[in-house]
Amino acid sequence: MSIVLIGAPGAGKTSVGVELANRLGTAFVDVDTRIEQVVGKPVAEIFTDEGEEHFRTLEESASLELLGSGGVIALGGGAVVNPTIRQALAGHDVIWLEVSAPVAARRVGLNTARPLLLGNIRARLIEQLRERTPFYQELAGTRVDTDGRSIDDIAAELASTRMVT
Repeated sequence: MSIVLIGAPGAGKTSVGVELANRLGTAFVDVDTRIEQVVGKPVAEIFTDEGEEHFRTLEESASLELLGSGGVIALGGGAVVNPTIRQALAGHDVIWLEVSAPVAARRVGLNTARPLLLGNIRARLIEQLRERTPFYQELAGTRVDTDGRSIDDIAAELASTRMVT
């Protein structure tokens, strides 16, 4: 069983995931980072060169591979839209790191590594949250509001109630 972090861009999946894994003495992996390692280029370039559909195929493959590895895993914000990934989350400890659109927009800023947020970042985040929130709600066994909280505080709360198997 893996501990899987889901949530919108800017929710803190990677930052909290690293700290949580350290506290639990286990491995951490970010699905987007794994894709970049396998393909040999940043996610933004994959979107530009091959398109979102190709990226989503890579995301599905990497997510399914990593879900079998244990430890702490940060899924991409849009991975929950994929029915195959949703089904594969059964039996895992799924944690939704919830973030409001204004806070996520501040955290993400003008990060060009997030191709689906280029343009009006806040409006794009609001649209993504509208589309994805029902999936986050459905999948998460634990829901943590990250607005106004430190990475250390969130990781400490989560680590106090979890074990890695």
